[in-house]
Amino acid sequence: MSRAARGPRIVFWRHGQTSWNLESRFQGSTDIPLTDQGIFQAQRSARLLAGLKPDLLVSSDLQRAVRTAAELAKVTGLEVHQDEGLRETYAGEWQGLTNAEIRARYPEEYEAWAQGHPVRRGGGELASEVADRAVPVVLSAVEKLPEEGTLVVVSHGGTIRTMIGRLLGLEPVLWERFGGLSNCCWSVLGQGVRGWRLLEHNAGTLPQPVIGDET
Repeated sequence: MSRAARGPRIVFWRHGQTSWNLESRFQGSTDIPLTDQGIFQAQRSARLLAGLKPDLLVSSDLQRAVRTAAELAKVTGLEVHQDEGLRETYAGEWQGLTNAEIRARYPEEYEAWAQGHPVRRGGGELASEVADRAVPVVLSAVEKLPEEGTLVVVSHGGTIRTMIGRLLGLEPVLWERFGGLSNCCWSVLGQGVRGWRLLEHNAGTLPQPVIGDET
């Protein structure tokens, strides 16, 4: 990974695979564990991320993220700092439903969301509200880094998208232009003289399908 950009780095690392990922169910804030494959993904990715010599490790408090973070903690000796502000988007009645079920039961709501309108999916959070709670957690952690330090944030596909969009200064309507993260892949932001820059997106050594937390 290039260190051309000076200053701190943020590595946004998505959790490993869950059974609901495989079933294409909207997980949201539902606390679903990793599959055996998800644990393997976390172990493999942790060995790669350890090479970045991270200085601080923060995680969503949902078990799929905590279990993923634990694998990096094992190989780096870092403590996992959990924060509920890094949880996935709460999506109310959509949670637990498959993509097909959501389309069938909430066609107008789904279509409005697909077109980029602010929608409380299932009566839950707006994307901007997710960023409102998640980004301060990350920026607080960045302040604790040494000069040119590296922070690893273990979170969820939808929440990571909102954090990247907010930190890059993009309007919420543009956030969906970031492709989803595959399980246990990551994106990297570096801080330059003009603010945060996207250095890598959906990074990992092997191509993986994107099976999203969000539908």
